Amino acid sequence: MEIRFDHKTAIVTGAGQGIGLRICQLLIDAGARVVLNDSDPILCEEAGRALGSNCAVVSGDAGRMETITTMVQTAKDRFGSVNCVVANAGVTLFGSFAGYTEESLDRLLAVNIKGSFLLAQQASNEMIRARSGGSILFTSSVTGHQAHRNLAAYGMSKAAIEMLAKQLVVELSEHAINVNAIAPGATLTERTLNDAAYEKTWSRITPMGRPAHVDDVAKAALYFISDEARHITGQSLVIDGGWTSVSPSPY
Repeated sequence: MEIRFDHKTAIVTGAGQGIGLRICQLLIDAGARVVLNDSDPILCEEAGRALGSNCAVVSGDAGRMETITTMVQTAKDRFGSVNCVVANAGVTLFGSFAGYTEESLDRLLAVNIKGSFLLAQQASNEMIRARSGGSILFTSSVTGHQAHRNLAAYGMSKAAIEMLAKQLVVELSEHAINVNAIAPGATLTERTLNDAAYEKTWSRITPMGRPAHVDDVAKAALYFISDEARHITGQSLVIDGGWTSVSPSPY
């Protein structure tokens, strides 16, 4: 099965590196045009150069409406449509429940929940206006399924994202828009590769014997926003090599 995205435009947030960037690369390879967002302007610039003319970049905070409206408008102005959204941007701010600060909570919720909600809202409004249908995919986490120490706020935000995917089935299905979530587990990215113990630890406690690679997650994301998954909606797919089935602690 070859998945194609010819003549389609996707918006992907949190895509300056890691899973988000790989999703953009696979989309462009499959014929899509992409609006790539990251809060880091240098990563945006580098990604835009690497991906070429079928990629437009929007640097900015994915938790702010100003950035979200710019992404949607850029997709329309540069490529003529909005067909797929991957709300991948997220922040992980560790801290005990007892000592978690209001500042940390506000920041985490602004990106992980508010930004995802508003991007889905603004993009789906454009899909409805254009009568084009479309696909929305949220990036959740195994932490939305299984508790981790010092991640109460993060886990709460990811569980909320998966509930949002279910709720939007009620309002968006009539417009031929499907909404799903992926929940990655431990994944080897630029950030985690800097931790020498990360791969060793997660290889030991993951039933499949290794943490995920970015392609494990990115290829699943591509399927969910493709025409091959048009009748799948309101679902969340855990991508963790079986870790949540046994859930041994990494600590």
